[in-house]
Amino acid sequence: MRFGPKDEEIAVSIENLLSEERSFPPDESFVSQANAQPGIHEEASTDPAAYWLQQAKNRLTWETEPTVALDDSNAPFFKWFTDGELNVSVNCLDRHLTDHGDQIAYHWIGEPGDTK
Repeated sequence: MRFGPKDEEIAVSIENLLSEERSFPPDESFVSQANAQPGIHEEASTDPAAYWLQQAKNRLTWETEPTVALDDSNAPFFKWFTDGELNVSVNCLDRHLTDHGDQIAYHWIGEPGDTK
């Protein structure tokens, strides 16, 4: 396939569109309630396995708490939290009942407009 001058011009235009230097910092009200606090990147990159193990322990309700974050013994088939045990229903539904138990968790709309 041959490219002409017009194709080169288009390629340059596209390349220019891909270069973005602007920054859009979030409002302070958003930053103050965000899960990601300053230093999170450094903490995660220093020891990723320890970081994710701590996140899993803090953010999930475990039946059996894991002691190992990453099992890389059969790379590239990695496994996470292999010695931990979760109850998905507890984490997805039950833990939210106190604050949101009176709200609809799932609203189904079928055809022709049936709802459940």
